[in-house]
Order: sequence, then C-alpha cells, then structure tokens
Amino acid sequence: MVIKNRNSFRITRFVIFKVPALFRFLAKFRSAKKRLLIIKTDAIGDYILFRNFIEIVKLSDEYKDYEIDLLGNSLWRDMALTYDAPFVTKLMVTRPYDLYETPLKTFKLGWQLFKRNYAVVLQPSSTRLLITDGLAALTAGKQIIGYEGDTEGIQQRYKTKSDKFYTQKLVLPAAVYFEFDRSKFFFEAVLKQKLNINGPSIKTKQAVRKGIIIFPGAGIIKRGWEPEKFLELIKLIKQQTDQPVYIAGGPAEASVAEYLTNALPQGEVINLTGKTTLPQLVELIGSAALVVSNETSAIHIAAATQTPAICILGGGHFGRFAPYPAHMAQTTVCAYEKMECYNCNWNCIYETMPNAPYPCISIVPLDKVWLMAQQALNQL
Repeated sequence: MVIKNRNSFRITRFVIFKVPALFRFLAKFRSAKKRLLIIKTDAIGDYILFRNFIEIVKLSDEYKDYEIDLLGNSLWRDMALTYDAPFVTKLMVTRPYDLYETPLKTFKLGWQLFKRNYAVVLQPSSTRLLITDGLAALTAGKQIIGYEGDTEGIQQRYKTKSDKFYTQKLVLPAAVYFEFDRSKFFFEAVLKQKLNINGPSIKTKQAVRKGIIIFPGAGIIKRGWEPEKFLELIKLIKQQTDQPVYIAGGPAEASVAEYLTNALPQGEVINLTGKTTLPQLVELIGSAALVVSNETSAIHIAAATQTPAICILGGGHFGRFAPYPAHMAQTTVCAYEKMECYNCNWNCIYETMPNAPYPCISIVPLDKVWLMAQQALNQL
C-alpha cells in the first residue's frame, strides 16, 4: 500500500486497533445471530477462483441455517448479484485500498458490520491485508477465522497486532499453492469435510461457441504483452479464420484497444472495450470460441466457463494464479518463457522503461502464441 495522507492513515489505524475492543465489549450484551460473514475484497480474478465456495458454505450441514453475508469488492458487485444472489443474504462492497486514508468511511463500514451481529466471520484470503484484518475485528464476531498468512500484504509490525483479532488461524501447507486450492483448503478446514470441487465454474447461457476475443490490457501496463505483438497476432488470426474478432477489456484499456483498431482495416475487429458490464463480459467469454489474454480476470472467466484460452504469462506469481494445474481448466494454456527470477512477487530486479513490459512478459515470442492459436483454431 502507498500512503499519501499520513494523518488520515493514523486515524484509520486507531479505528482498526482500538475500536474493536469497544465493539467486543458491547457484543457481550447480545446473543449472536445465525449469521456468517465472508470477507473477500480481492480483485475480479481472485473472486472467480473463490466464488463457488459461497454456495458450498450455504448448502453445508454446518451453516445451512445461517444467513450468509458477503463483503466484497465493488469491481465485481454486478457479477455477484448476477451469479451468487441465491446464496447471499446481504452483499456489501468496498474498495479496500481506498479505506486506508478514509477513517470515517472505515468506521462507518465497521459499524455496519458490527450491527449485523455475526456468529462467524471468515477471511479466506491467504494474503492478509491490514484493512481486511481490521474489518474482521470490527465485526466483533464470536468466531473469526483466517489464515496465519505472511507479510506479502501486511507489515510485520501490524500483523503481530492483527493476529490477535482471530480466534483461529489456519496454516497453509507449502504444497497448496494454486489460488483455487488455497480457498479449497480453507473451506475444507472450516466445514470439516472434503469438498468435491476441482476448479472454478460459472454457468452461462452459451449456445454455439463463436468469435475470438482479444484482451490486450493487463491492469498494470508492465504486466502486459506489447500491443505490437497483439496486432501481429490479430493479423495472423484473420488470415486463417473468418471468425469475428473482438477486442475487449475495461475503460483503462481504451488506448491500447484504439491503437489496435486504428492499425487494422475498418471492420476487421469489433471493439467492445469499456462497453460491456462484467456479467455481459462473462456471457461473451462463455460463448466464445477462443480467448487470448494477458494474465487477467478474462483467463479465469474462460477457465470457469470452459472456454479455450491462451494466457500470455509472466513470472511474478507463477503457479499461484496460472498456469492452472493439469487436472483443472484443461481448456486453458499458457505461453511463457521461464526465467531464474520467477516468483518475484512482481518486484522486478531489472530496470525497464516506465511503459515497457517486464522482461518475463516481453520475452514471450509471437511465434509461440501463434502456434497455440493455430492449434486452437484448427479445433473450430
């Protein structure tokens, strides 16, 4: 986290570390409701890899009589309302990193959570954050369960204090690395049973698969393949198939989408960038013949909808979010060139130009991605 207003952050820290004690005292004078809160404020891809466990919790013997609330990220609010509403009593959303410098907003959200009177609070993210630890504490829940975690997302001096917020902390086995498997391990421990689920899934209205969707953005520009390579890839694809080609992504990808559209003959591609809601994008991916993307939520949506996909992958979190394990998402393949510095947590050791991709991304050759695309196109 990058803090710009230190004074506001100090007040937020006060809310996080001091107010929960008052709330716990007040909670002594009430009986907890049969109500469970899941805190999952991560980005869209993380949500895709987690969301199936909401239904599992709701239908479990342990919590089938409980109301299930979800505190999520506003980025995927519409998707949760579309696909998970039957299992969620109350959906609340926030942008976690915005809360660090908005103490009043943090307090108001904490008060809202406290009033819900939870018997159980689950924090299934293995990478803990100070703000989500604080929100869990502000619930004053009877049980607050999370991971022991490390210091990837929280400084040790804060973690030492926030560890005390939890009534139970699970230790993640070293062998459990892929993000979906981390969630599965957590919920198996909480529910005290083995779960018969082997990957993310989303039921869409797909009929016949048609169209190739290109996602040239990456959220963070340095994690994205060069636009010039995407341009050449699109040209090669158009030479081999008459399938419609779409360019998609969020508003932040508008400039790269415009570059690609302007560099191609008019009508060669259909630019949907910034023009779809997240549920519409899910349905679009779910009905596509092929998706080509950087490591973004599009890859996880494709995996969950069993849509063939090619992921252009760097090494920052290699193995945690992609590639998918062999038994999972067999329709997704990854193009990458391994380097000794893989798993750097995106703390790159190389100096690069501000708008240039990290070396582990730029090293991925066009030929490799095109070969994978040819193999996929030959199956159409």
